[in-house]
Amino acid sequence: MTTVRVYVPTTLPDMSGRVRVAADGRPDDPRAVVADPGAVAFAVTPGLREWYRDGDLEELEYVAFTHAARASLRNLASSPLNGAARRVVLAIDIADSDAVVAPEIDLSAVRVGAAVTLDVVAAVHVDDPSAAPDVEAAARVVAAADAGDDDAQFVVDGLDDHELQWYAVQEIAALLG
Repeated sequence: MTTVRVYVPTTLPDMSGRVRVAADGRPDDPRAVVADPGAVAFAVTPGLREWYRDGDLEELEYVAFTHAARASLRNLASSPLNGAARRVVLAIDIADSDAVVAPEIDLSAVRVGAAVTLDVVAAVHVDDPSAAPDVEAAARVVAAADAGDDDAQFVVDGLDDHELQWYAVQEIAALLG
């Protein structure tokens, strides 16, 4: 079976609703579902390869990752922030057959064909807490940026100054706490 790395956009509130933390500070159920069947994720797709012909795999994966980060921002924009204005992207390896290309959404979009569980998450990428004011500002205007507003796009593009940090799966409890 061949696998593909996909990037699943989510939020801290969504993760805390799906992942319970045990007394020892670790996730209590490695089979907790972190993405439902049909969830949108981002990966190196044929469309992305065609669009970015000169990019190597690492560059293409970074593009897919940044598309997932933007989707996480849109997720934040559609829910109350309640102090949780940090983008979250899960890096997951799934069977090739479970990543169905969805070009109607984005050139790097895929839909996951089966529930994704915590035990297949390779890493968690999250904004540093210091990025929260910029993420919150961008979440308020991302819809306008998507509609072509240059001022809003400037605010959203400002998030490029904030790289998402890498966390091991075992550190999810600290992120949710």
